[in-house]
Amino acid sequence: AASAEAVWDVLIDGASWPSWDSGVDAVEGRIAMGETLKIRSQAAPGRAFPVKVTAFAPPARLRFSGGMPLGLFRGVRTYEVSGDAGGEVAFRMREEYTGPLLPLIWRSMPDLGPSFQRFATGLKQRVESGG
Repeated sequence: AASAEAVWDVLIDGASWPSWDSGVDAVEGRIAMGETLKIRSQAAPGRAFPVKVTAFAPPARLRFSGGMPLGLFRGVRTYEVSGDAGGEVAFRMREEYTGPLLPLIWRSMPDLGPSFQRFATGLKQRVESGG
C-alpha cells in the first residue's frame, strides 16, 4: 500500500534497517552503486558480512554480492520492487549461492527463510506507516 519509490527509499536507507528488521543489528556504509557495506545480523552475532553493491537501479533493483576470494564461495542477494498501472507494488528478495565450497558451507548455514520473512514484513510495515 505504497509507491515503488517509497519502498525504494526505505530499502536504500541501510542505517534505518535495525529499526524495522529485527534480524539486522547494523548496516555500515552507504547503499549506492559500487559501495562496500558491512551488514551485521543476528544470524551470525559478532560477525560483519562485507558486501558490495553490484546493481543499483532505482526504484526497481538492488543487488549485494559478497563471498570468499577466488570465487570459492559467493552469495548474491537481489531485491526487486515492481509496480503496475493499478498501483500494486510487489517486493521480491532472492539469495543465490555458488562456488566450490558451497557444499561445505551450506551444511552450517541456518535456514534464512524466517529472516527473509521478517525483513519483508518489517519493510512493508515501515513503508506503510510512513516512518
